This record gives sequence, C-alpha cells and structure tokens, in this order.
Amino acid sequence: MANVWRIGFTLVVLAAIGASACEDRPTEVTSDFEVTSHAADWRGEVIYQLMVDRFANGDPNNDHGVVEGDLGRYQGGDWQGVIDHVDYLVDLGVTTVWISPVVRNVESDAGFDGYHGYWTQDFLDVNPHFGDVAKLREMVQVLHAHGILVILDIVTNHVGQVFYYDINKNGRPDDSVQGSGTTSPVLRVGEYDPDFDIRGVQAFTSLGGSGPAPIDWVRIPSLNRGPPEPAEFANPEWYWRRGRVTVWGREADACRDAGIDPADWDACYAYVRIQEVTGDFPGGLKDLRTDLPEVREALIRVMTHWIDAADIDGFRIDTVKHVEHDFWIQFATAVREYAYQVGKDRFFMFGEVFDGADWLLGSYTQPGMLDSVFYFSQKFQVYDAVFKYGAPTTEIEALWAERRENYGSVGQGAVVDADGRAIPPQELLVNFLDNHDVPRFLYDQPSRAHLHAALSLLFLEDGMPCIYYGTEQGFAGGNDPGNREPLWWSGYDRTHPTYQLISRLSAVRRRYPELSFGTLRIAWSTPRTGDEADAGVFAFERRYHGARAMVIVNTNATHASVTSAESLGHERMTTTFAPGTELIDVYPGSDRSVFTVSTEGCATVACTQPVADDYEGAACGCLLVDVDPLQTRILVERDRAQPDDTPRSSTRD
Repeated sequence: MANVWRIGFTLVVLAAIGASACEDRPTEVTSDFEVTSHAADWRGEVIYQLMVDRFANGDPNNDHGVVEGDLGRYQGGDWQGVIDHVDYLVDLGVTTVWISPVVRNVESDAGFDGYHGYWTQDFLDVNPHFGDVAKLREMVQVLHAHGILVILDIVTNHVGQVFYYDINKNGRPDDSVQGSGTTSPVLRVGEYDPDFDIRGVQAFTSLGGSGPAPIDWVRIPSLNRGPPEPAEFANPEWYWRRGRVTVWGREADACRDAGIDPADWDACYAYVRIQEVTGDFPGGLKDLRTDLPEVREALIRVMTHWIDAADIDGFRIDTVKHVEHDFWIQFATAVREYAYQVGKDRFFMFGEVFDGADWLLGSYTQPGMLDSVFYFSQKFQVYDAVFKYGAPTTEIEALWAERRENYGSVGQGAVVDADGRAIPPQELLVNFLDNHDVPRFLYDQPSRAHLHAALSLLFLEDGMPCIYYGTEQGFAGGNDPGNREPLWWSGYDRTHPTYQLISRLSAVRRRYPELSFGTLRIAWSTPRTGDEADAGVFAFERRYHGARAMVIVNTNATHASVTSAESLGHERMTTTFAPGTELIDVYPGSDRSVFTVSTEGCATVACTQPVADDYEGAACGCLLVDVDPLQTRILVERDRAQPDDTPRSSTRD
C-alpha cells in the first residue's frame, strides 16, 4: 500500500516518538507536496553514492568558501547541480541516489571543511553551501519524477568538534603539558582531541590530577563552531567525554596499557569495543551518550524530521558499530513507525559497519534492528582479495556460506517484496567496491579490466549494487580526500567505457528479474589460481518465479578458463537446466555465444543430488563454458534472450 499524507499546512513532528519537542528549535515544516512511498522491492534498486559537494555545481551564489582543487575544502557542488544532471543518472541506470548529509555542519576545522556532512552542528537546519530547504525538496521531487529514490545519510553517533576538554582549566583550548620529565614522562595533550580514558578525560594541573576535566563550548559563529542545535544537545551529560579512540591498529598494545593480557581475547576485545562505542571519533568528533533514553528520543525526533521535511525514502546510517546494539532496536522501530504514519510504508535503513568481521556486520541486522548493512567483509575478502590480488574463488563461496549464520533471516517488516513478504537482511545486503572512506578500486589496481570484472559480479550477485560517484568515469583517487574528486573533472562523459558498462548492466538486471530477485545457487568455485583449466572461475545460478540465469565470471587475468577440471579428476559444472537446453550469452557486448547443456562429463551423482531452496528436484545437466580472462558470461535460455539495447525508462514503473 502507498499511504499519502498531503501536507499543505504546518506539520508538527509526532509527539508519540519522543517525550517532548526539541527545546528552542521548532520541529515543524511547511510544505506543499506529497509524502508517499515511492519504493517497491528494494532488491531491484541500483544505488549511486553521491557526495553533494563533489557532484555538480549548479548555483554559484552559494560558493562561499570554495577553494578550487583543494580536496579538503568546499568545491561548490549543491542540490541544484543534482537537478541539472538528473539525466546523467537516468542514463547511467541509477534507480536510487544516496546523498551525503544535509544538516548544517561545523564549517572548518584544522584547515579542512565540513563539506562531507559528518560534522553536525545543527540537526534541524540545512547546509547553506548546498541550498535551502526548498531547494532540497525540489531536488527530491525531481529525482522522484525521474524514477529515482532518495536515501539520506545520517549520523547518530556523534556531533562535530563543538567543545574542548579544559584539561588545565585555563579557560581556553590549547595543548596542555603533563609530567616532569624526571619522575614521569612529559606528555603533550591536545584539549580538542585527547586520548581515551575510561574514567572520562581528566583534568591535570602542576600539582597532579584534579578530577574530570570540564568541557567548554567553542563559540566561533563564522565557522558554525558553537553549542550544537537543538539546544537540548548542548547538555554536557549527553556526551561520554572519554576522549578519542586510540586502539585501532595497536589493539594488543592498547590492552597491555589498560592492564589486560592480549592473550585473553575476550577481555581484550571487550576493551576495544568499549573504546569504539564510547570514545570520541578521531578528529574530535564528540561521542553522544546514546545509552541515555533522553538522547535516544531526541535523535529519533531530529532524524524523523527529515522524512517528511523532504520526502526521503530511506536512511544510510553512519558509524553504526560505534553505537550500542540496543539503541538500534529502539531507533529502527521508532523510525519505521513514524515513516509508516506519514506515508512511507517501505522505508529502508542500512548501516555502515566499517569492519571486516562478517559476524559483527550481521549482528546489526538481527530482529528489530536494521534492514541491511554495507557488505564490508565482501569488499575486503572478495573485491580486494580475489579481484585485485588473485585469491581463489573458493573465498567467495566461503564468505557467502556464512551469510545464513551471520545475518538476519527474518524481515524487519517495512521492506517487502511484490507478494508482501518481509525481505530478510540476508537478501538485502548493499554490495560495493569502494566508497568515500577507502581508496578507489582503481587506486592500487589500475586495470580497467579488473574493475569491469568486479562490477559484473557486483551487479549480478544477490543484494543491491552501490556505485560510488566517479567510478563510472574511471576515477582512481587514494585515501580521503584523494578519493573525493569533483565529478565535473570528467566532463560527465557518457561515452566512457565504464559508464557504458554500468548502464548496460543496469539494463540487464531490469530485463532479467532473476538477476535482482532470484535465489542463488553456487555452481562452481575453485581453489586454483595458476594455469589450471578452471583457475579463477566462479559460477552461480539465480532463479525467480521459474526463470533462470547462470553467471560465470573469470577472475583470472592471464588466461581463459572453463567450468571444468577434468584433467584434475573433477567433472564438469552441474546446472539445474535440463540436458539439451540451449543457453545464450546476453552479457553486454558479448558475442552471443550459445552453449548446450549435456550429460557429457557429468557424474550421475552430481545430477541427482538435491539442491537448495526452490532448486529442489530440478532437472540436472552439465555445462562446459569457456570464459576469457576477466570476462563474464550471463546465460539464459535461448527463447528468453533479448537484445541488450533496451533503454532505461525515465519514470518508475
């Protein structure tokens, strides 16, 4: 159903979500547009991560503070720029845009600007570098009119650097010096970003320690450096005030410093997690006490404000692993209830858990929590290890096998398929090659062929593909801010080979629904990475409402591989297509080769064994398919094959 809330009056944020309205800041918005559910089955979406300041500059009137070419400073992108280039997104095949945070940020800190949106100063006001509220709404309306959903990036873990710890109690932010150099080492402590202390950051004078350090709000209005807004967030008790996380990259030493034996894994890991959850994010981002009921209620109020303020379709949530698990149950439940009441019955929430531990990622998708997370473990173990560095494709199979154990198997209720079934997180993972926090895929793998092979799996596996802006133009920047290049440097070239590939892969997903919605069965993986016949091959089938497709990717960069290792005593690849079936390759730009399923080289036991899910009892044959280095084949039955030039519709069906 698609509830519609017609807003032609002042809308007050629902009191049922929180105990009271935010102090000193009105939470009402005035608008004249429909807030409704634009989403269908989210698994069919192609997500495009768009950093507003770097996508397009449509309005030079808001270019204050721009330093062209200095990637740590504002570059001039804005919401008008997105409006002006919506056709670029449509032609690329994008169906969902994830936009960077819209809230007012600390303007600048230590020579860097808050262009990215993660330094919140005011939760309820917009960033004037991008436009006003009316322009934000206009951008969302234009995207919706072109069949594109909008996901808003939000931050619940922290605010920007808006206060300092007055460690030496001199009433100003500076560096304090501790220790004598004789009986104790001399330490220089920055009062904006001191090291973690589980007692809370401590004050220190020439006579020694003097209890918890007070905090002082920075007041530099020209830089939006001041107490956070709404005013209730300017309560010192709403922050952990333990200083910045110091354990990363030195976990064993950090545990020793805390008097914990690193060999005691459980105790050491628990200490690491205490820092990750209660410490300030490095760079002086002050950690909110999300364990407090009043903080939770306030965060729910300010975040849900943007759903009806701009007709947002979902949230991408930053720094999820830095917030305690039970927060997400309360937050996600309240957001879903609110969204439903204002007409968003399919509101989607996925989180950033920046970690390679698959079990930790999955822990945030358990009942009552998030609909999905970024598949970081896959980024590291598959797209980096296999596609960049040549690890065997058995690594892909091993990781995917963990999904049923680690990720939620029960849908959270709001995200459903065409039949009304709540889709579980296991089927909703957000797949990606790179983003704004890691080097671009091409940074340390300059081969376009490697990129295209990785993109092929990204679009054809289950879950949703997420493209980081600029990937389609071959951008190759390193770590932040090198990976945040202005897109206009590319000239928005729609003839670029990678732009063309993404556009055509998007079309293939639309044309063959099994590639978006189908169950998945792995048909071949291999431990071999050298000169063996099947080295680098990975193959799987996808099935949806009786329609099937088989995908074969060759991750080997040096030679063609086949779906067989008969010389090593292994049979050919088993498939659920019946013997005699003719399959045609519909991969974009392929030679349209035809392959016939047979029983040749196929062990009887392989053909009769039951297979998972709705493949149970299917007919079975064997398939010998050759795939060139770093190439992909998509095989469908001949009578279903269609030309690969179907254009994207400019409106959502």
